[in-house]
Amino acid sequence: MSKPSKPTQEDWLLEARRVLAIEHEAIQAVSQSLSDEFPRAVDCILSLKGRLVVVGMGKSGIIAKKIAATFASTGTPAQFVHAAEATHGDLGMITKSDVVLALSHSGETHEVRGLLPTIKRLGVPLIGITGKRHSSLGQYADIVLHVPVEKEACPMNLAPTASTTAALALGDALAVVVLGQRGFKPEDFARFHPAGSLGRKLMRVSDLMRRGKKLPLVNSDASLREAIVTMSHGRLGIAGVLEDGKLAGCVTDGDLRRILETDQVDMDAEVKQTMHPEPHMISEDHLASEAIRIMEENKITVLFVTDTSGELDGIIHMHDLLQAGVS
Repeated sequence: MSKPSKPTQEDWLLEARRVLAIEHEAIQAVSQSLSDEFPRAVDCILSLKGRLVVVGMGKSGIIAKKIAATFASTGTPAQFVHAAEATHGDLGMITKSDVVLALSHSGETHEVRGLLPTIKRLGVPLIGITGKRHSSLGQYADIVLHVPVEKEACPMNLAPTASTTAALALGDALAVVVLGQRGFKPEDFARFHPAGSLGRKLMRVSDLMRRGKKLPLVNSDASLREAIVTMSHGRLGIAGVLEDGKLAGCVTDGDLRRILETDQVDMDAEVKQTMHPEPHMISEDHLASEAIRIMEENKITVLFVTDTSGELDGIIHMHDLLQAGVS
C-alpha cells in the first residue's frame, strides 16, 4: 500500500486560497443581507448619551473587543464587557444611557444568553450581531444585524473563522458609517492616537510651539548688546525684533558671526540697524510637518509663529519638532 504523498508548498497555497475565498464569500453574504436594520443601528448609536457596551464570549468576544476599540478610537465612547465577567459584577458597567451591542454567531452562547433578560429589564437598547435571526439573541435584540454564514473556513466546519471575519467586517462597517455621520476628521483621529505615527503627522504647530514671556524678543531701539543677552537667555540662536509691538525682524547667531567678521562692531548700536527684516513665520494652525518643510527649504532652525489673526504668538524650533517625532 503506497503512502499518501507529502503536501507540497503549492498545496499549502491552494488551501490558503480556499480559506480566503470562503471568508471573502462570507463578507459578500453579509453585504448582500444588509437591510433597514443597519441604518436603525447607526441611528441608535448616534443618539446614545452614554457608551456603546460591546459584549461577547470566546472568539466572538475577541471580535467584540476589537469593535469596541474601533468605536472608541473614532469618537464613540465604547467599552468591551466580557460576557462571563458580566454575570459576576461587570453588568454594573451598563447604565440606562448606554446601548449594548452583543455578538454571538449561534445566538445561544450560554453566557451571552444569560445577560439578555437583565439588559431588557434595564431598558437599554440592544443590537445583536448573530448568524441566527430566530435565536435567543435574535429574539431579544431590538435590532438584528444578520451574519448569514453557514460554512466556516475550518475544514471540519467547527472553528469560528469565516463567521468571525464577517462579524468583524460588519462591525467595521458600522463604526465607519457612524464616524462619517459624526464628521470625524483626521485631526480627531490624531487626538485619540497621540503616540501613533498618524498622530505625529497631524500635530499642529500650536502643539509644539514655545510661547509666553520667556520668548527672546527685544524692541527695535534696543542695543545690539541687549539683543545678544536676550538671545543667550533664550537659547534658540535667535532674537525677534519688535517695532510698535509687531515683529519687524530678527537677529540670529549667524548674523552675529557675520558682523564680527567685519571688525566693525558697535555693541551700542540699535539692533534695527543690523536685524534681518521679514523673518520667516508660520501660523499656529499649520501642520508641524509644514514647519519642517519651511525650515529645510530656507536652511533655518527657527520659525516665528503667529496666531490666526496674524499676531506674533510664539516660536518653534527644529529640535522641538524632531523630539516630537515629526518628519
